[in-house]
Amino acid sequence: MKSDLFTQETLPVRDGSQITFTFYTHASIAVDAGGHRIYFDPVGETIDWATQPKADLVLITHDHFDHLDRNTVKVLNGTGDYVKLKPGEKINPFEGVEVEAVPAYNITPGHQDFHPKERGDAGYILTFGGSRIYVAGDTEDNEDVLSIRDIDVAFLPVNQPYTMTVDQCVRVVEAIRPKVFYPYHFGGTDVKTDIDALVERVKGITDVRVRPLE
Repeated sequence: MKSDLFTQETLPVRDGSQITFTFYTHASIAVDAGGHRIYFDPVGETIDWATQPKADLVLITHDHFDHLDRNTVKVLNGTGDYVKLKPGEKINPFEGVEVEAVPAYNITPGHQDFHPKERGDAGYILTFGGSRIYVAGDTEDNEDVLSIRDIDVAFLPVNQPYTMTVDQCVRVVEAIRPKVFYPYHFGGTDVKTDIDALVERVKGITDVRVRPLE
């Protein structure tokens, strides 16, 4: 498959340049910024990754099978190397690009073992052209997530029992108020996320855009 078979969107960033998102599946997206191709959690058995643009950077939020496939990473960059930061760490992989890791963990009783805080799973805030793009990874509406601010684009996970409920996701959107919000990671379990209800509840707060990330 080629990239033009996947949904893509190009958005302006604050300095007048542009950033392009490619939506693959579930938690797998790519960002083109400043001439660099950055993949987040590239996984997908039905995707011929060898036909996709080569990776300049692969960012992994955590080690679960639906977020990390080492073979896919090797296909994308030829080395199998990837970056997995701990919350609080920052890197500047390219000129004009900053990546900051922020906490990602569960707080609902009975669900903490899916993504325990002490394991140090991460979401990422990518800054380019003055704009901040938040890719949350697998998390719930914990106090660290709710304290994030100044986000232009947010990717927030909504599937049960592993990440956020619709109510939790609405709470996060109300708190961080991204300009654009993409629900992602909202399939793959027996509990179907009511995406229509989520859209209805946040459409007055943010520009919510549902793309094929189930």
